[in-house]
Amino acid sequence: MQLVNRLWKEEDGATAVEYGIMVAAIAAVIVTVVFAVGTKTNKAFSIVNSALPA
Repeated sequence: MQLVNRLWKEEDGATAVEYGIMVAAIAAVIVTVVFAVGTKTNKAFSIVNSALPA
């Protein structure tokens, strides 16, 4: 019974899950920013490319 109580109060696993959620959120933000910047950069290169003589 003491083992069950000790495992129930253990918070190391919860901390690991919290860190995992933070890492996933940071990764999602990075992907979103890279996608947005990549789209704008692609548009800029397209404009420059169309302005160059053939």
